[in-house]
Amino acid sequence: MADETRTQGRAASDADDVTFDREFVPAHGEAITVAPGVQRVTCGNASPFTFTGTNSYIVGAGSTVALIDPGPEDTAHFDALMQALGQRTLSHIFVSHTHRDHSPLAARIKNATGALTVAEGAHRAARPLHAGEVNPFAESADTDFVPDIVLADGASIEGDGFSLSGVHTPGHTANHCAFALDGTGILFSADHVMAWATTIVAPPDGSMGDFMASVDKLLARDDRLFFPGHGGPVTEPRSFLRGLRTHRRMRERAILERIRSGDRLIADMVRVIYARTDPRLHGAAALSVLAHLEDLIEKGLVTTDGPPSLFGEYRPA
Repeated sequence: MADETRTQGRAASDADDVTFDREFVPAHGEAITVAPGVQRVTCGNASPFTFTGTNSYIVGAGSTVALIDPGPEDTAHFDALMQALGQRTLSHIFVSHTHRDHSPLAARIKNATGALTVAEGAHRAARPLHAGEVNPFAESADTDFVPDIVLADGASIEGDGFSLSGVHTPGHTANHCAFALDGTGILFSADHVMAWATTIVAPPDGSMGDFMASVDKLLARDDRLFFPGHGGPVTEPRSFLRGLRTHRRMRERAILERIRSGDRLIADMVRVIYARTDPRLHGAAALSVLAHLEDLIEKGLVTTDGPPSLFGEYRPA
């Protein structure tokens, strides 16, 4: 699920700090081989937040395989995945996080195949709701999903021709997990890192501090290729991650500049910082600003009366 950042074709963002690639042909419903032992099947659930749809990945070179991110409850996608599996046995269903564009179809596929579900854990918020606060993405959460196997950070599950390790990457959600295909340099980065846009970080489910720490965590790795939850691959992960980190830091500086210039409300900051963004996406932009403000308050650079909120007033600390 992506946030307010949008570009057309292959172009730089407003801040010119990271380049996004929207040139992706999804081939909805078809199993496309994207690497040895890896097939991608893209669901037809295109939207402003999901780009061309959710990518599901079938992993394994033998008669038994794993599935990463089954996707939304969608009959056409279910049929496409079952057809792609063919006579192969599905042993595990890996779920990167519990947004409704990623996890709900796990239940139907589990019932059809007997595969075990694997994830970091059930859905939870990054922090408790404040008094009177409403979670803007509550309906996007798949609270019914509970994994059969809770995958610890760094733990691996081996199958016939594959070994997948969990790489906990909270930020987009508290339970977000990427999966490394051991011995290949391939990381299934889900919604944490995507080539086409930055991911949305929306409190209380998301945390900007956690997100930035997860970016640093991936920078410390030596992966050579990311397969994300939406859009095409990230072919130069380290440079892309550095650009993504710069992009977020520049956004943070822009917010601090607006506050020091006298802006007190998130709505006023959004109108200036996101002046070139489609106004229909200003709601998502406001949530991103709130996530940055929570992080800035934690760092002692900004203050507000009471808990930070979309409608609070913010001042330099």
